[in-house]
Amino acid sequence: MTAEEIARHFTRSDGTYLCARWGRPIVPVVFGVEADTLRVVKGAIEAVVALCGHRMAETDAELGANLMMFFCRDWAELPQVPNLDRMIPDLPALCARLETVGANQYRGFRYDPAGAIRAAFVFLRMDAHLAAAPAEDLALAQVAQVMLSWSEAAFAEVSPLAGVGAHVVLRPDVAGLLRAAYDPVLPAVARDASHALRLFARVVAARRQGWSR
Repeated sequence: MTAEEIARHFTRSDGTYLCARWGRPIVPVVFGVEADTLRVVKGAIEAVVALCGHRMAETDAELGANLMMFFCRDWAELPQVPNLDRMIPDLPALCARLETVGANQYRGFRYDPAGAIRAAFVFLRMDAHLAAAPAEDLALAQVAQVMLSWSEAAFAEVSPLAGVGAHVVLRPDVAGLLRAAYDPVLPAVARDASHALRLFARVVAARRQGWSR
């Protein structure tokens, strides 16, 4: 990616720039899947967190779990989940909007006072399209999209995944960008588009280092 392409990945529809990463260890919980799929999803989380150089934990002192993933067949199921409406304001209205536009996925974030990610919610309505996708691919794509505060259009046209032979992996440019964004030297939250230049410099440096090996 060029610096301009990186900037577009974090530029909202209103023109504002926001690149926020997790400010605390990630504690995931997954609802609505069987044991085999649960292992796949948690494996994807562990892999992407390790790629970023971030951390996981057994519990979050404030929230218990801070990355919550819900798999459902219909949006009307979510308001029936006990206490979920306490974490998602206007949950029935949100589900109604998702139903109206025919959405099959939703990701929402909560931020700490400094602006870093403190919690994320992933809702997946398993329609025919999502149900046809291998669990590994679906989990990997979703986890990549909750590690940073990507713009609404970041992956609207191009998936964060790529095929390598018979396997599906994160696109190299996306993986490089995730690693760069979690560089401890960079701030956990950036609202100036010049931040994209710093990301670009780290992506290029990492690529050159790989070539020199």
